[in-house]
Amino acid sequence: MLKPGALILTLVFALSISASTQTLTLADISWMSGHWQTAPGGKRQIEEHWTQAAGASMLGMGRTVAGDKTVEFEYLRIEQRADGIYYVAHPKASCPGTDFKLTRASATEAVFEKPEHDFPKRIIYRKSGDNTLTTTVDTGEGTKGISVALIRVIRG
Repeated sequence: MLKPGALILTLVFALSISASTQTLTLADISWMSGHWQTAPGGKRQIEEHWTQAAGASMLGMGRTVAGDKTVEFEYLRIEQRADGIYYVAHPKASCPGTDFKLTRASATEAVFEKPEHDFPKRIIYRKSGDNTLTTTVDTGEGTKGISVALIRVIRG
């Protein structure tokens, strides 16, 4: 028979194993869907558009406009695969795309990683409230990243 303290430790251990092996789904990051852009008035206007999850994927696109010229663009896809969820980036429509695996997700954060990639190695999305989405790219945990704050575009 287990002592009360041992029973609690066994239960905590079992719950931690269950939580760490929980399978993530696109529903866990569906808060990313919508139309997002940087605040107006800057030298560059950055926007990202993400569709709702359907058919085991979310489709996206990003564009940076400076003055009257598109200076950067990329096609994006987040897809559910047998071995996890992947963020697939196609900067300037490059093929093949670069796959970043979802390694951590919550109601306000999604972290995609590809440690062997040159730059970025991580792509992080963080949601603040209903109207702010911050994207960060960096070279790994503990490194300085480049962040862009986006606000939800409200269409009525």
